Amino acid sequence: MKGLGRLGARAVLGLLWLVHGLPLGLQAALGRGLGAVLHALARRRRRIALRNLELCRPDWPLAKRQALVREHFGWLGRSLLERGLLWYAPGERLKQLIHVEGEVDFAEKHPGPVMWLVPHFMGLDVAGMASQLFQTRQVASIYQRQSNAVFDDAMKKGRLRFGRAEIFSRHERALPLVRAIKRGAVFLNLPDMDFGAKDAAFVPFFGVPAATLLAPARMAASLKLTVQPVVAEMLPGGQGYRVRFLPPWTDFPGTDDEVAATRRINAFIEGEIERLPAQYLWVHRRFKTRPQGEASLY
Repeated sequence: MKGLGRLGARAVLGLLWLVHGLPLGLQAALGRGLGAVLHALARRRRRIALRNLELCRPDWPLAKRQALVREHFGWLGRSLLERGLLWYAPGERLKQLIHVEGEVDFAEKHPGPVMWLVPHFMGLDVAGMASQLFQTRQVASIYQRQSNAVFDDAMKKGRLRFGRAEIFSRHERALPLVRAIKRGAVFLNLPDMDFGAKDAAFVPFFGVPAATLLAPARMAASLKLTVQPVVAEMLPGGQGYRVRFLPPWTDFPGTDDEVAATRRINAFIEGEIERLPAQYLWVHRRFKTRPQGEASLY
């Protein structure tokens, strides 16, 4: 929403509100159409996605990478348009559309603190909603503050509307988040963004060194958090969404080598991308930060 301005942001939010009551199948078709438009017009993001795939899957022919990027933009368009559904639809409707699998109640049964490890797939916001609708523990997470104040406010209200979550800007100190975890909140952690070299290490991601935060390994060790991976998937048409609560990693970090523990996280994400290659956030510059003296990959 960068560059929209306050009136533009309000217009977009009004559109999301108008569309959110439509059948999901119709929203999905509109979202795919939006994705096709974005693929044609958002040339910079299209180039980033293609470059990411060139780096991560050099074994694929160009035509295959281009086809996957076109498909990716269809899911991206859906994820943008269906934010209205997630932010405005009644909880009962969302419960009918979100299909949860696996150890959904692990955090409720586990006596200690828990970290949900949630990679950046297109259904990321669906995972946030599922964490509030299908279990009763409070949820705490970190978010990227939006440059547009109107959209930032709407995003926070949408994500917090069920009253069972709290979010902290990544620009704030970590202490409020730590206090929330110690009060019993489950930490919903997003481990796979490039936020620069600070508190990060260059850990392989599909064989390419990627600036990767060491915080998940450090927090799991210092706060004795049990890590449970959670992956959200958008289903075709009006079928809804699937959120998989995977078996917890009871042995994480399992080593004093925080880089090795972080490599385990990246390896897990790589495996999930193999399952859902078109739904990963390829438009993010995952390899933006480079080791000292290395030229930009973009």
